[in-house]
Amino acid sequence: MNVLFQVVGGMDGARRSIRRAGAFVARRLRCACSRPAVWITAPALALMLLLLLPAGGLVYHIYFDRRGLPDLEPFIRFELSTIGNVYDVQGRVLVELAREYRRVVSYDEVPAVLRHAILAAEDKNFFSHSGVEYRALPRVVYKTAVRSVAAWWKGGVDFRLRFPQGGSTLTQQLVRGYFLRDRSRGENGPALFRDTATSWVLSAALGVPTTNKLLRKMEEMRLALWLEGEMRRRYGSRAQAKREIFARAASFNYLGNGRYGFATGSEYYFGKPLSSYTQTDAGKAALLAGITKAPRDYAPVTGNARAVRRRNEILALMARNGYISESLAERSRAEPVLLSVATRRPVKTHAPAAIDTVLDELKQHGADRFGVEDLLKGRISVRSTVDERVQTIVNEALENGLALYEKRYSGSKGLIQGSVVVLRNADAAILAEAGGRQIYQDRHTHYSDYNRATGSLRQPGSAWKPLVYLAAFRQHLTLDTTVPDEPIAVPMGADQPVKWIANYDNAFKGPIPMRQALAESRNAVAVWITREIGVDRMIKTARELGIRSPLQPYITTALGASEVRLLELAGAYRAMASGIVAEPHVIDRVTGASGVVLYEASPSATEISSPDLTLIQEGLRGVVRLPEGTAHALDSRDFPVPVMGKTGTTSDFRDALFVGSTYGRQGVTVAVRVGFDDNRALGEKETGGRTALPIFREIMRRVYERRLVGPVPAFPREIEEGIDRYLKAR
Repeated sequence: MNVLFQVVGGMDGARRSIRRAGAFVARRLRCACSRPAVWITAPALALMLLLLLPAGGLVYHIYFDRRGLPDLEPFIRFELSTIGNVYDVQGRVLVELAREYRRVVSYDEVPAVLRHAILAAEDKNFFSHSGVEYRALPRVVYKTAVRSVAAWWKGGVDFRLRFPQGGSTLTQQLVRGYFLRDRSRGENGPALFRDTATSWVLSAALGVPTTNKLLRKMEEMRLALWLEGEMRRRYGSRAQAKREIFARAASFNYLGNGRYGFATGSEYYFGKPLSSYTQTDAGKAALLAGITKAPRDYAPVTGNARAVRRRNEILALMARNGYISESLAERSRAEPVLLSVATRRPVKTHAPAAIDTVLDELKQHGADRFGVEDLLKGRISVRSTVDERVQTIVNEALENGLALYEKRYSGSKGLIQGSVVVLRNADAAILAEAGGRQIYQDRHTHYSDYNRATGSLRQPGSAWKPLVYLAAFRQHLTLDTTVPDEPIAVPMGADQPVKWIANYDNAFKGPIPMRQALAESRNAVAVWITREIGVDRMIKTARELGIRSPLQPYITTALGASEVRLLELAGAYRAMASGIVAEPHVIDRVTGASGVVLYEASPSATEISSPDLTLIQEGLRGVVRLPEGTAHALDSRDFPVPVMGKTGTTSDFRDALFVGSTYGRQGVTVAVRVGFDDNRALGEKETGGRTALPIFREIMRRVYERRLVGPVPAFPREIEEGIDRYLKAR
């Protein structure tokens, strides 16, 4: 019974305590509802609501709001702007072009030592968190508060949040760059990203730029959580989803100097593909991993101590996390930073002029299917007709020939210029093209520089005369037709005195055979022939052989007074050597990213076989074989390549040219021009035979010595025998 009374008494005591507590609360509420208390409590409650509502809105947006999400499919395909390659005819890369130099890699293609360096530098818990590293948030909040207040205290006009570098996971970094790039760029503008109550409340307290930055950070978190969840559903497991996200981050991040992703970064800075990395490359891996934090500060360049310090910090983290041993970290910290030659050499290609022509042809043939932008974004690749081996010979021969000129005129060193085109006779494919020397005005030539082979309109001089002679042969003149080499005057227009035509030697030989006049490049004869057949016929012949530049309908055009492009001139000589008229071209095939052929060259060709063609071939072969011929230097034992061709020297020795071919459809044509860009004179007696011919000679000799264009074709017996008979009969 005593126990029962004690329990009942305890219950009564509890009831009394509850009644007393209720009375206390009631008194406090009545007090709080009094007018003076309301004045104090209401603002406090309102302030709490103002703070809680934005916070609640942000939490809802991050974890529950799934409106306005981006399309995931492009991210799954990950069809980023990559590298567009132009290949030579043998499949070697001539140039890599890109808006963003990037190679997309898979997770397994990233070597373990580099993966570990990236994780140590950026996100060591990447494989365990869900996209946001909550354990890092207190540190980020603290650093943000300290930096923001300190900056404001030191004189900032407006309070702005200053987030520290670091703290974002790899997923957040990828989300920021892939999905929020435009937002990141515009966050300092005057407009709010989101027109919501939460945004307006925050901007009233923090200002628009700070609010935008905070909202962007929150959006990073929202999209990172969403992305990881979607990737898990798509790939079936968290582990595989993480590998896919890591691979995309490794392909996406900017590493400075136009390189995106670690594959192109390694190739650029170290000349080293990712497939060659081993554990001993920890130093290089740490150096690469350190760049992404701030490429401007940490990209490895000679003398950049900050990059080395960053590398060493990452090596220490790798050792601390158990990725590498302490001894390897110590050895790697002691390694000097050895950079690839590519970082010091801005040359992207040894065929810049050919690449310039490729870009022009893409515009011409692409229509609505493809264009230059597709190449720059890696959506297409181009196989060209260029042979890199021939191109190398052309580059070297041009430099050698210009160096010989510079020895004669030391003041011209580095100023004299030249251009070269090599065409395949069978189809006018461009095998090599030099639009200028490799180094000009103390810098390497770029494909966007002036292309003198296709862009420069210059007089061809006497290199034009074969077109005059071919037009004459079509009017039934022959190589043995006697023509007058004598003074001849040409009208220069109303109220202008006539111009008397002189020969190079200032002499006249009287009546001579046409073949002799062509070999010796007699100016008076070329003018006489043109007057006899008519300027229109000469121009018509030039058009039929592919000359597209405007030609002046004056008799002086017979001496090369009208300006043409070197590529056009090469095409005309190629047509005379092969009997086929075709448009010079450099693109062989354009292929889409999936391997589908989008374009394949099928140049239209017109045969011009006729007795007239044989006559001009024999005449141009005579320029080499006849002792008085301007190219007789090519008829020697130390040059065992039978060629036909013609020298060209313009007025006052301003340009020197040589254009020539080996015979027939199996041969090649080489055109060379030397001159100054400002059109100054080369110097007395700097003729095509002296200045341009040695370049032609070296190119022809070397390409046939190495059998790069097949065996040396022989001229037909009737051509050689026709010259033999003429030489014996003299």
